[in-house]
Amino acid sequence: MATYPRRMHTALDTTDGRGLAEFYRELLGLRYRPGDEAPADGAADDDSWLVLVDDDGNRQLAIQKVDSLPRSTWPSADVPMQLHIDYAVPTVDDLHLHRRRAEELGAELLYDRTGVESEPLYVLADPAGHPFCLLVGVL
Repeated sequence: MATYPRRMHTALDTTDGRGLAEFYRELLGLRYRPGDEAPADGAADDDSWLVLVDDDGNRQLAIQKVDSLPRSTWPSADVPMQLHIDYAVPTVDDLHLHRRRAEELGAELLYDRTGVESEPLYVLADPAGHPFCLLVGVL
């Protein structure tokens, strides 16, 4: 039986990592992945990548801080909607297999980070140009 990539979480870009994470935490009743909580001791907050999980610990959203981000003007097409989905596979072999499969289906490779042993990944664009990630990860 074939193994398919599974959605790991949906990743949203923002210029205010903690602020957006708090919005979705409150709106959706989520909690931070252990280690992503805001520091209580006044230490600097690394809000560059925060993950929100449900009550069972399943990843739901990731918030990625970026330096600048034009606000979407949707439904106008001037600045389209902005998000990407991460899909996890269990092994590096599966990662390569699903990259080839995605390209056969019309995806285009945008970025190859398979040399990073701690989290190898590919960023691809679907046929319409929407980016998505294939990575080795645990759901």
